[in-house]
Amino acid sequence: MPAPKETLISRTDVVLVVVDVQERLAAAMERRDEVVKAVRRIARTMALIDAPIIVTRQYPEGLGGTVTELDDLLLELAATGTHVTGVDKTAFCCAAEEDFETALAATGRRQVVLVGMETHICVTQTALALAGEGRQVQVVADAVCSRSTADHGVALDRLRAAGVVVTTSESVMYEAVERAGTDEFRLLLAIVKE
Repeated sequence: MPAPKETLISRTDVVLVVVDVQERLAAAMERRDEVVKAVRRIARTMALIDAPIIVTRQYPEGLGGTVTELDDLLLELAATGTHVTGVDKTAFCCAAEEDFETALAATGRRQVVLVGMETHICVTQTALALAGEGRQVQVVADAVCSRSTADHGVALDRLRAAGVVVTTSESVMYEAVERAGTDEFRLLLAIVKE
């Protein structure tokens, strides 16, 4: 098990991966609003520290596009300089898609923060595959969900057992910003209060 220092978010090595937060899929999620809000807060924080964001969509012809309130934010962040890359996929595991691997490699970053849907399917498969590639992976418990609470909980237990860091959105956000008393920290406080 890595030492705690090794699992801290590194603002120069982190990439956010938003997995399949799509209209039709999100509509089936009990915790939809809570998860979308957490994903938005993390995305805003990643933009603060100039971290890239990769957004996947699972079979968009069937599951629709990214939920509007997140898609609008991502477009806004991209317009103001945040590197946002979209990847459409059919594989459940993001790492099984060549376009995803290309996008991830292009970031030059080794630390991956995963958020999205569903915890026990695409998020877990992606986390395990990326960890198997030697990447440092963190799954944000309050920013992922499944249709079933049991599936969500078992998936997080499975990830922990496999050595994947399971964390929370505020932990990620505060680690990314690193210190108080800065303009960046004041902006973070505004995001936290959203």
